[in-house]
Amino acid sequence: MVCIVAIIAMLAAVLLPNISRNTSRPRLEAYAVEAASLLKADRTAAIRQRVQVATQIDAGGRALRSGSTGHILRIPDDVAVNAILPNRCNDRPAFSTISFFPTGMSCGGTVTLSRLSTSYEIRVNWLTGGVEIVPRNTL
Repeated sequence: MVCIVAIIAMLAAVLLPNISRNTSRPRLEAYAVEAASLLKADRTAAIRQRVQVATQIDAGGRALRSGSTGHILRIPDDVAVNAILPNRCNDRPAFSTISFFPTGMSCGGTVTLSRLSTSYEIRVNWLTGGVEIVPRNTL
């Protein structure tokens, strides 16, 4: 019995490091949901607090930072992050942000998370400030 447990332990020690740690499709979708939730929370904070709230988008650094809580969502290295953001928002430079206003409106933008043939676009509507996730399969 001890011999069998020892063999299983040795096999686990050899095989576990070889298990893929790449981002799965469901996990990629979960990151998209987390990003959308962060953006929605910032929009809600802008409305409730009656102030402008800006979510920082660092596509190169694969991170989103909440303007209301400071929470940072980090995206893994194997996921590509692209952002389409306005240059100016409310007559000011946007500086890689999606801004939400007390009215619920925003300057809009799109953040895309991609891995292999799957992408998710997180879209922020400039007029309504609404946030939606659109799946894209790129074969």
